[in-house]
Amino acid sequence: MKLVAPAAAGLLLLSACATASPQAEDTVVTSVVRAAEPLTASLTVTDPHGQRVTLAEPPERIVCLNGLCDDLVVDLGLTPVGTSNPALITHPALLGDAGAAVPVVPGTFGSEDVEAIAGLEPDLVIGLPGVHDALRPAIEGFAPLWLAEPATWEESVGYLRALGALTGRTDEAVRAEETFRGHLADAVARTRDNGQAARKILLMYGSVDAIGVDTASSLKGHLLDQLFDYPFPAKGGDTDTASNYSVEELLARQPDVVFVYSLLFSSEDRTLSSQLADNPVWRQVPAVASGQVHEVHAKLWGAGRGLRSLTAVVDEALAEVPA
Repeated sequence: MKLVAPAAAGLLLLSACATASPQAEDTVVTSVVRAAEPLTASLTVTDPHGQRVTLAEPPERIVCLNGLCDDLVVDLGLTPVGTSNPALITHPALLGDAGAAVPVVPGTFGSEDVEAIAGLEPDLVIGLPGVHDALRPAIEGFAPLWLAEPATWEESVGYLRALGALTGRTDEAVRAEETFRGHLADAVARTRDNGQAARKILLMYGSVDAIGVDTASSLKGHLLDQLFDYPFPAKGGDTDTASNYSVEELLARQPDVVFVYSLLFSSEDRTLSSQLADNPVWRQVPAVASGQVHEVHAKLWGAGRGLRSLTAVVDEALAEVPA
């Protein structure tokens, strides 16, 4: 595989995307285009971040080192030959119980066992930029490595189209795209009609010492902002997609509903919402006072980046946010 510097925007494999126009401060009315553009098979594509990817033949044995990959591969009617996200691949939104048959790549995130990956005989490995870069020299000794991370749902669509073109599964890619677009368009219309769009939503993670917030510039924050009021912009610094907020800052934003994906590493770890339960400032947050704090699936909400995961996030949010 050859990767070259970002190409012109016109080369991006993105179809028609959502359009938005400001209605009032912090309020956006979004129109989601339902139709997907035709897609042609190609062994050379340019992904949403401008990486040009060229393969010698359509990939069939794909190892997934990030949540986007698992999602895309399943949407195309394939099964990963290996994954580092067993909790995601076995979620009902992806393969469910059948996902337990997918071999799990040993090692920690970003330091996966390269020999184990090689043993799976992949013809493509997909990882996360900023995490798997150091593995490139070793992995590319036996398979191409594609580092992919969408910042918006439109970019998730772009990655699906790129992999659909590379694998030759163009019909599957277009069908999955149109299904998602239609689902999101219906969801946007629903929240505008029933008043859910006015509700202030927060997605958070971390610990009481460092409460992380998926900002409106993150994939999930951007998605939720299409449906509801998501008043959590990036606060500056090196990362636009995630910022630390104090409990006092959360209270000032007055969220009506809070979704929490707690990062638990042992059975003794407590969820973030339970850690905050005795904090007097936290108890004043409208969502807390009204019982609208929801612990959600950490891998789905935290690592899921493809259209199946995003569809599940939309559905869970719609079910919990009061009309």
